[in-house]
Amino acid sequence: MKRARVAYGGAVHEARPHPQGLQLADGRVLAEDQVVWLPPLQPGTILALGLNYADHVKELSKELTLSAQDEPLVFLKSPSTLIGHRGFTRRPADASFMHYECELAVVIGRTARRVRRADAMAQVAGYSVANDYAVRDYLENWYRPNLRVKNRDTCTALGPWFVDAADVPDPHRLVLRTTVNGRETQRGHTRDMVNDIPALIEYLSEFMTLQPGDLILTGTPDGVVDVGPGDEVVCEIEGIGRLHNTLVDDATFER
Repeated sequence: MKRARVAYGGAVHEARPHPQGLQLADGRVLAEDQVVWLPPLQPGTILALGLNYADHVKELSKELTLSAQDEPLVFLKSPSTLIGHRGFTRRPADASFMHYECELAVVIGRTARRVRRADAMAQVAGYSVANDYAVRDYLENWYRPNLRVKNRDTCTALGPWFVDAADVPDPHRLVLRTTVNGRETQRGHTRDMVNDIPALIEYLSEFMTLQPGDLILTGTPDGVVDVGPGDEVVCEIEGIGRLHNTLVDDATFER
């Protein structure tokens, strides 16, 4: 089952897909542009992975020093970073290189502490699509994202749908694809994660308790390019959804 959260008529509604756009829980059918799309859930802790696709590591290999023994690169994000489908993300005027990151978002469904790999997928409630932008100028170095890179307001689009885990037979067999103004610039596959979902849940739950609603952003493949104000970026994961986002400049954002 796919479901979304939208604002319409002064209220927040749950919505489902419909051939004409979406259908509210009360039965009303609306076009996509008639509503304000919200993130499909209100998350607790947001944990994001850096360099979790081998091809993306290779893409940045000149700036990195990594080994197979390195632990997953994980950092925390604030809920204030999130915006919904068809939302607007600010590109700071001083940014010389800002890029999207198409990611499979994993939603935790039950309290998880010291979970074994074999039991990890039972902790997953479902999935969504995330676009977690980064301004490379703001990095402390190329592989340790600092607070300003990954916790800026509006820097992470999420949605449009929350998809139940039962409707995704194998989340490690999904194609990820990004287009910028209709041109494909990124294509990858979730089978190429360095640390797959069970490994991440096992690793994280060893030292922290995961709670229902916690979100794990699992990283992006190679193919990131610089984007600027006015660019429409669409991140798509097969079976999960197509997430639209538009970049705006400082003046437009403050308007």
